[in-house]
Amino acid sequence: MNSTLKSLIRFIKDKDGIGNKTRLSELVLDKYNLVKDRKVYYCQDFAIRFSSSKSQNFSNTVLSLSHLQKIDDRPFLVCLVTPSTNYLYIANSTFLKKISHSSQELRENNIRGSFNGSDIIREFEGITNSPENFDRLFHIHEGVGFDGNLPRLVEATNNIVPSGKKFIVSDVAQALILEAPNRAGKFILSKEAIILKKELDEKVEKFKNEILLASLIENVNVRGRIIEYLIAGNDDILRKKLLCALKNGNRKTIPQFKTVNELGDYRRIFDSYYTETDVKTKIMILDSNPKAYNLDKMLEFLSSERSVFMFYFVGVDPDKIVNTVLISMFQEKLLRSTILLKHWSGRNSRGVSQFEGKTIGHLIINPEYTINKDESIEFLKKVIAL
Repeated sequence: MNSTLKSLIRFIKDKDGIGNKTRLSELVLDKYNLVKDRKVYYCQDFAIRFSSSKSQNFSNTVLSLSHLQKIDDRPFLVCLVTPSTNYLYIANSTFLKKISHSSQELRENNIRGSFNGSDIIREFEGITNSPENFDRLFHIHEGVGFDGNLPRLVEATNNIVPSGKKFIVSDVAQALILEAPNRAGKFILSKEAIILKKELDEKVEKFKNEILLASLIENVNVRGRIIEYLIAGNDDILRKKLLCALKNGNRKTIPQFKTVNELGDYRRIFDSYYTETDVKTKIMILDSNPKAYNLDKMLEFLSSERSVFMFYFVGVDPDKIVNTVLISMFQEKLLRSTILLKHWSGRNSRGVSQFEGKTIGHLIINPEYTINKDESIEFLKKVIAL
């Protein structure tokens, strides 16, 4: 958590008992030199909205979804001022249950409606929505982003039938899925793993300068998509446009594009293995939790006989590529740092997962490849049961 946000949390706590949201908002505005945009106060490090109630429970309208979209790239806090205590909640799009007001026309291409205080989730996947957890929660949100949350909010708000499907695991499929850690263990010791990493390393070396330029982009989702496409994309025309925009230093000319929503970015078929590899960039000086994978897509892929699912992590410092590593999804430390986001899923999905960014940073600097097969099988059984 940055020092400004820590200071804000302490400052608001010190004002417990002020009992006046207007007065408190004026003090915060003055102390932190914030910009006021209607009822939201913001700076580069955070945005905040003040509300009031007689108790900790409040159903007041907080903000429109379209306004939240503008500030969802930084921690958005709601400060509830009660007579004795000031309560803080993080209210980025990941932590909303639904949209309440004027939202009948809400669609992914028509952002409408507002949310109430009662729409803010008080506990997210076992993590309490309170200041001591804001850093951890925001890192989770960064990996999903507004675009990732919008389909879920549309579904939850207007009862729209979700487009995804929950993978039905048959007895035959389950046997193949539970054999996946053993396949992965064999693959990481094979010559095919050496070939796969060499192919990806060559792409990184070829586009090294452009990767470093792209790493300066602040938006974590845009940055990741561009770097991943430079390494693993298969549309040479689009790649040339990206390269041109990055070389010219004009990020406004970066073409709009969406990566195909598949399990991995790079598919490589060998005689004995059918591999999917997801490319992930890690900016070494930043803490963030990247998306890992859709749980249903992972199960469906691993239910095929030769399937091996890998991650290729690219560690980037401001002036150099730190290292690249090719690691199984079942690598012991990586598996233990996998966060299951069941809440984020729709009704037709087991959900998605994330990795804790610190673990990835450690693995980039000190690569480890150990797979605990018993733990991996228990993890897979847990996911299948969702």
